[in-house]
This record gives sequence, structure tokens and C-alpha cells, in this order.
Amino acid sequence: MPEFDLVIIGGGSGGYACALRSAQLGKSVVLIEAEKVGGTCLHKGCIPTKALLHAAEIADGAREGARFGVKSTFDGIDMAGVNSYKDGVVSRLHKGLQGLVKSRAITYVEGHGKLISKNTVEVNGTSYTGANIVLATGSYAKTLPGLEIDGKQVITSDHGTKMDYVPKSVIVLGGGVIGCEFASVWKSFGAEVTIIEGLPHLIALEDESSSKQLERAFRKRGINFELGVFFKSLSKNADGVTVTLEDGKVFSAEILMVSVGRGPVSADLGYEAAGVAMDRGYVLVDEKCRTNVPGIWAVGDLIPTLQLAHVGFAEGMLVAEEIAGLNPRPINYDGIPRVTYSDPEVASVGLTTAEAKKRGFDVVELSYDLAGNGKAQILNTAGSIKLIAEKDGPILGIHMVGARVGELLAEAGLIFNWEARAIDVAPLIHAHPTLSEAMGEAHMALAGKPLHAHG
Repeated sequence: MPEFDLVIIGGGSGGYACALRSAQLGKSVVLIEAEKVGGTCLHKGCIPTKALLHAAEIADGAREGARFGVKSTFDGIDMAGVNSYKDGVVSRLHKGLQGLVKSRAITYVEGHGKLISKNTVEVNGTSYTGANIVLATGSYAKTLPGLEIDGKQVITSDHGTKMDYVPKSVIVLGGGVIGCEFASVWKSFGAEVTIIEGLPHLIALEDESSSKQLERAFRKRGINFELGVFFKSLSKNADGVTVTLEDGKVFSAEILMVSVGRGPVSADLGYEAAGVAMDRGYVLVDEKCRTNVPGIWAVGDLIPTLQLAHVGFAEGMLVAEEIAGLNPRPINYDGIPRVTYSDPEVASVGLTTAEAKKRGFDVVELSYDLAGNGKAQILNTAGSIKLIAEKDGPILGIHMVGARVGELLAEAGLIFNWEARAIDVAPLIHAHPTLSEAMGEAHMALAGKPLHAHG
């Protein structure tokens, strides 16, 4: 029976990050993956969806060229070409990741791993024993009771990244990050889109001001949405789908994409039998990603933290370093950057206004309109940077809406995680003309010395 320092079930973001870092630290590692190393993020999620979003941006650029004095026309979407481009990106990254795993002397096993004891995993009839077991089996696209996914008329994001045609019309059930990103893609590709969201706002986990700005932008783009009302029933025929809401409103489209969140992949994998504490399918862990069973760890979408690839990376590396005795600092989940890659983008780090007040902070706010930023004018984007701070204290949250604002999160993350105050950031010089200037201008204004903003 092969024995290792770590046996990792799941080769997605959390699992492979843990494997690479552990091997770097001199540990022997077996990495078990049922499909392809890279997991949902690389093959079904982050990477393919962002490739689709870039293709959508190109489509909008062709459609709107005259606005910039460029003679261009939009003649339609060649989905075979789009998919060739997208799949090429995924393939190159996959090959690179395979090379990394091989170069670190990690034992890679393809197959479904199952925990059969507190220190043993079985896959393809072979048992692997480890001093440490890391559970990293990820998540799946959920649906609602009675709403069957057929992969044709009723789909999830898994199917959305592999479509070989542009539907004439789409209903997106769920206005979170994934739903809004696909709505943005399909509108740019030429489909009629309606989002159904049971909560009062799109991307409801973001600051309310960001949600409202995205809603205004979507209205301007002709993306329809119904908020604050829940799904009731679905009917299908040869022409498409019809969705009835609880308030009696009815919507019809060619397809329905169900985007109501992702659930943990944990059923029938032996976790509960090994005594691992769980809640609604999630594996429960402490601040170092340790389960209640000594020697068993869990990371990524399998645990009830933010379901983001970069969170999985961080958790995987945290576990590797903890096992190696480096005593890493626990992750501050408030400081995790978040992006919705729609048009416009929504990006944030830190607390929302509502959460900051709930935690008892004496809150001050400032919103800097991107209309005052030269690069935003060049890009023809609207939006803002909103700062939330403790009175006479550090920045508690940074919330941004606009084209490419996700690229500003590196600085925003440093500001929040280093507990900087507006007066600390205000003297920093930002290159002109860049969107990053807006970050500086916002902090200058909050520090009481606005330049390109009304005081």
C-alpha cells in the first residue's frame, strides 16, 4: 500500500495548490482527480467564462466602433471560432499545470477517490495511505427542487461554457455573479436576456450601491431583470421554455439557465463514515482548515467559505504550510478580493456599508465618480469607486463599478489588508492617465484634499 505525507482528493484550485506547495516543501504527495487537473475553475468556470466575456467585449467593440471613429461592423458570432479560442486558452493552461505537477514529482492518479478510513483513500481499487488527508472535492451547479436540468433547454453554467450556438433568448434564473456574467455574454452575442432574482438586488452580496449601479447599466444595455420574486414553475415545448413566478408573471425564452449557486461535492465519499463533521454537505473546519478528525483537512468549495478559485489557492497553500510546520497566518476572509466580470465589472474588497455598521463601526463613506477620470472617459465607461472607512481610522471596504475595475483590486487589497487610512494612500502618486488614478483621487477626497473631485 503506497504511503505519502499527503493524500489529496480533488485536483481543482485548492487541491492542486496544496499539492504543489507541499511538494515544494519536501513532502511526498499523491493527487487524485476524477476528471482533469485544474477542476471546475480551469475547465468549466473561471477561465472559459472569462474567455467568453472577452469575446463578448470584442463583439461590442465591433458593434460600437463608429463611436471611436473606427469603421467596423458586427456581423454576428461564430461560436465554432469562439469555442476554438476559448478551448485553446484552457488547453494551454491545462498543459502548463500538468507540467507543473509532473515537475514537482507529485504522484497523479486519475479516478474517483473515496475516504475508507481516517488515513486511507481508495481509487481504482488501489489504496493510498497518508499521514494527512486533504479533502478538496469542490462543488457542483445546483438546481431547485422539481427543476430538472436536461442540458438542452434547461442548462447550468457547465453547459453554458460549451454551447455551439447563440440562443435567440435566454432566461437566467439567479442574479448572482455567474448569472450576471452569462447574461452579459449573451446580450453582447445578440440574445435577448431576462434575469430572475428572488433577492431585492442583483449580486446581492455586494454593497447595495454597486448592485444599483450594475442594475442601471444592465437596463441601459437592454438586459431585463425581475427582482424580489421567486421561481414557481417551468413548462417546456418544442419552441422553448416558459417560467412562471410566484407573483404570477410569466416569461418565455428559448432556454433557461439555472444559476442558483453551487453545492459541495461530498455525498458518498466516505467523509461522514470517517467521523468528519459536516453541515448541509459542507465539511466544517477551523481557521487552519483542519476538520474535527486529526490529520484530515478540507479546502476550497467543499468548506463554507467564499467559493472563489483564489480562495481555494490560498486555503490549499495554508494547509501545506501548516502541515510543514510553518505556522502560517489564518486567512482574513474579509480581505478576499471579489469580481463580477460583467460589462461593467463589479469589484470589491472588505466590508459593505451594511456589514460595517452591523459590526459597530462609526462609518464614513465617499464615492468618487469615474466621470472625473481621464482613462474612464477614454474607455467610455461609467461607474465609481466607493470607500468605506472607520471615522478617523482605516479603510474598511472598497467597492468599484466600471470597465476593468477588477484590475484595481491589487492596490485595493493592499489598502484594506494593511489597514491603511485615506491619509496614508492620498500621497501615493498614480500614473496618468490610468484607472488607478481614481483610487488615488478617492482617497485624496476622503482625506480632505480632493483634486479632480468636488470637495
